[in-house]
Amino acid sequence: MPRLSKDWTIVIKPKTNWFDLKLRELWQYRDLVMLFVKRDFVAIYKQTILGPLWHVIQPLLTTLTFTFIFGRIAGISTDGLPQFLFYMSGIVMWTYFSRCLVATSGTFITNAQMLGKVYFPRIAIPVSLVISNLVSYLIQFLFFIIILLVYILKGVTVHPNIYILLMPVMVFLLAMLGLGLGIIVSALTTRYRDLKFLVQFGVQLFMYATPVIYPLSAIPGRYKSVLMMNPLTSVIELFRYAFLGSGTIDMGMLLRSSLTILAVFVLGLIMFNRVEKNFIDTV
Repeated sequence: MPRLSKDWTIVIKPKTNWFDLKLRELWQYRDLVMLFVKRDFVAIYKQTILGPLWHVIQPLLTTLTFTFIFGRIAGISTDGLPQFLFYMSGIVMWTYFSRCLVATSGTFITNAQMLGKVYFPRIAIPVSLVISNLVSYLIQFLFFIIILLVYILKGVTVHPNIYILLMPVMVFLLAMLGLGLGIIVSALTTRYRDLKFLVQFGVQLFMYATPVIYPLSAIPGRYKSVLMMNPLTSVIELFRYAFLGSGTIDMGMLLRSSLTILAVFVLGLIMFNRVEKNFIDTV
């Protein structure tokens, strides 16, 4: 009897253990990933009036709201930075993370029909969502840079520095954490469907545990150590320091955050891998 490998170009085998991740398949299906990216990006703004301009309008309106409520009314410190720049820097970074988390958390439930009919690496869907959200992030980041240049031309003192070179690292950490937490939630929702209702609410609460609307320096010492346990704290503080010259820089804290994010990402992959074998029986 001839061997299967000679008769077929692809042989689909059941996964044998928790660590049988088969990440090489993801690269083999990279064309499919890019098709998903195009689908996701086009579907969001199809039949809309302003289209991709919403990528600019959303952070702009949110920044104006935060400036009025937290800056003018509440009078929360912004470390001496212009309030508009301070809030926009936090919003741009936070929005990318939160969108990755929310989008990937519904992977199995949203795509159940397609996943039950055709084989491809299931991780391709959440990865494509992270990439499509990266396009949105780049548009918002470009808008932030334009606003920053306008402030500089007006004579506002900000101090961009060499830490700007770490920008790819910051974005990569946001993507890893959003993807890791998202696929953990997606794995759990195959059995506990009500978890999807907690995602949006939980993300909103998590924002207040992250220095988006306040600087780390404004937090009392007894609470600062707790806030520093949040892996996003060091990323957003580093972003502000890199582009605005004000923020708390601690490379040790950034390293600990990176290790935490890596652990969450690996845990997410393992759980996702475990659930995808029989999710269709529970969704």
